Amino acid sequence: MSHAYTEDQLVEQPAIGLFAELGWQTVAAMEETFGPAGTLQRETKGEVVLAARLRAALATLNPTLSAEAITFALDELTRDRSAMSLEAANREIYLLLKEGLKVSVPDLEHGGQKTERLQVVDWEHPEHNDFLLVSQFSVTGPLYTCRPDLVGFVNGLPWVVIELKKPGVPARAAFDENLTHYKQQIPALFWYNALLIASNGTDSRVGSLTADWERFFEWKRIEREDEPRRVSLEVMLRGTCNRVRLLDLAENFSLFSEHKAGLVKILGQNHQFLGVNNTIASMLEARKMGHGRAGVFWQTQGSGKSFSMVFFSQKVLRKLAGNWSFVVVTDRVELDEQI
Repeated sequence: MSHAYTEDQLVEQPAIGLFAELGWQTVAAMEETFGPAGTLQRETKGEVVLAARLRAALATLNPTLSAEAITFALDELTRDRSAMSLEAANREIYLLLKEGLKVSVPDLEHGGQKTERLQVVDWEHPEHNDFLLVSQFSVTGPLYTCRPDLVGFVNGLPWVVIELKKPGVPARAAFDENLTHYKQQIPALFWYNALLIASNGTDSRVGSLTADWERFFEWKRIEREDEPRRVSLEVMLRGTCNRVRLLDLAENFSLFSEHKAGLVKILGQNHQFLGVNNTIASMLEARKMGHGRAGVFWQTQGSGKSFSMVFFSQKVLRKLAGNWSFVVVTDRVELDEQI
């Protein structure tokens, strides 16, 4: 066990402390007890959603809706999607998180029923959501029980899966040996996933659930482009798991793209996240000042300019009031099709 002890002391414990500093509740589940009074109120290790926390969050975020409507939403979010591909299940749940669930409620004014949207996540007020980090969370799949190092739950749903190695072991090993294995063995854990992180403390990478290792990226800057670049786990967690940034990444910097090879989930990279948010701030400033000059967003070739345009457009349309039009000018025919 000495190996686990060093990994735990050197990498995992500081990470847990940082999540606590970022406003997450933290729970160790190595010695988890089960049942209504248990550590996480799970009945079995087969459950990947913390149903008690999800129900409480849904009730808090939708105070006018009945217990029946809450139960309907809970059942819809947690129903078995094992007949679907992992990517399709993730996209289906993502749309429910982003747009809310349609529920039928009594229409007191006109009689009968009417449809309302039940909110699963409060995107406007991150602090109204329930953030819980669980270390050593055991999940039993059809064949194996797996135990990711850290799982971050938002309103009882497992959004973030983090696998750690001790310093000196390549971060890639966390992807190759652990994350890839978990996706195969306990896919239900990833139906709700927003992002995956692999780290050995000094080298840290983040990616979407469909990304191969080449598409896992460093996160070197937290707030500004002109910060000194640092690749530590601390910068990664502050940059992606700060509650405001995590919701922004999930809501505005996640895309699903159909390819010949199948459905791909795209997660905004560090430079896209900072660049798009800076561009929006600059645009709002230009509108306020009335000079109309929002500025220029430089990106190098192959760094995802098309995706940056889409992230920018979808965030403006979703977050800023106004009747927006976007003009996209390209210099090559293949870019027209791509965009």
